[in-house]
Amino acid sequence: MSAFAEATVLITHEVGLHARPSVKFTKLAKSFAAEVEIALAANGPWFDAKSIVKVMATRAPKGTMLHIRASGEAATEAVGALAELVRRDFDEGAGHARTA
Repeated sequence: MSAFAEATVLITHEVGLHARPSVKFTKLAKSFAAEVEIALAANGPWFDAKSIVKVMATRAPKGTMLHIRASGEAATEAVGALAELVRRDFDEGAGHARTA
């Protein structure tokens, strides 16, 4: 039986899920033996969290509730780590946010 996990987390990063945060998010998602998806609404549509193109295409701005779900061997670990990355502002924080 395959594991399943999900979480919802608020994007507080100044630029939202833009280029640098998306790269960090997908890189971390790829490190887990799980199918990982994200959505901007609880009922979807759902996007492959391991695809930089699909993650960036969400254009999720600051203040968006990001829904994360995963299934597979490392589902719980994947969702926990990805939600924590978002909570940490993708390890960039307000002091590191750049203006475009």
